[in-house]
Amino acid sequence: MKKEFALFLTAGLLLASCNQEKKAAGKEGTYPVMVTQKSDRTLKTGYAATIKGRQTVEVRPQVGGMITRILINEGDAVKKGELLFVIDQTAYKAAHEIAVANVQTAEANLSTAKLVLESNKELHQHNVVSEFDITTAQNELKAAQAQLALAKAEEVSARNNLSFTEVRSPVNGVASMIPYRVGSLVSSTIDEPLVTVSDDSEVYVYFSMAERQVQNLIQKYGSLQGAIRQMPEVELQMSNGNIYAHKGRIDAVSGTIGNTTGAVSLRAVFPNPDRLLREGGSGTVVIPSFVEDCIVIPQAATFELQDRILVYKVVNGVATSQEITVRDQNNGSEYIVESGLNVGDSIISEGAGLVREGTVVRARQGEKTETKDENKK
Repeated sequence: MKKEFALFLTAGLLLASCNQEKKAAGKEGTYPVMVTQKSDRTLKTGYAATIKGRQTVEVRPQVGGMITRILINEGDAVKKGELLFVIDQTAYKAAHEIAVANVQTAEANLSTAKLVLESNKELHQHNVVSEFDITTAQNELKAAQAQLALAKAEEVSARNNLSFTEVRSPVNGVASMIPYRVGSLVSSTIDEPLVTVSDDSEVYVYFSMAERQVQNLIQKYGSLQGAIRQMPEVELQMSNGNIYAHKGRIDAVSGTIGNTTGAVSLRAVFPNPDRLLREGGSGTVVIPSFVEDCIVIPQAATFELQDRILVYKVVNGVATSQEITVRDQNNGSEYIVESGLNVGDSIISEGAGLVREGTVVRARQGEKTETKDENKK
């Protein structure tokens, strides 16, 4: 009797469970439904970057002495050839004047040696002087010529040293902080430069990509040089979060892979007419990627289960779960579907995590049922 009662109770529980499952399966709900179709998307990927001036030059003196004038302020925009510093010129002016005088003396000695040789040649014709006197006069002429050449070289050196007391900018750019003041004693061997000038009319922005990403670019464009030529313009997100007004272009890719990072270094060039970007700054290079004829769905249409991404297809008015694979790169609100859905499939477009398998779905009134192509106006 007890066994029969137990079997009857078990059967009753099973029947009740089945009835509950049927009720759950037959539950109705109103959800937004969309019909998948092909569209185009532009995805953007950001890479941390550092900013360098196109050319950065440390300005150092070529001669030693005391600074007597500083003609720029820190942060000034300077032109190539502009006078920046003056080093005490007194000793160098004196040395140059002495060198000029030595040249004049050597020129006079050379003229005298020429006259002596010509005179001895005439006297030799009248047997007044010997052949030895002629040879001696010729040697004195050569010595005078050598002395003049030496004096001229010393004058050039003294003139250069005098010109080096005026320190000029070798490039267009912006001056850094100046660690020296009037009266500071400097030389060509100083550890810290007088100033650093950064040519930032254009800036180089350096960033890195994973090896596989660069390989994908090479496969897409046919070659590394082809990728550099054909890649779209890139944007720069500055450290304050704003997008820089001018777009840049990738102009160089490293031929080697970093031993420690496994990444490839790239360089983008950006115009900098307003000098907004500075040497040593940081930002994020944003590279667009165009995807054509793809199925795009809202991320809200998906849910995850054990590292799988699923959606609910609406088949004959009933919610049916479907696993999909999506592209790693996304815009934060949508997924590009690589497999699992076909054009024309109906899916629940929002709140998929709240839906249960087998739910009877009624499309919400007024819902748009097609994806938009964001690249079409």
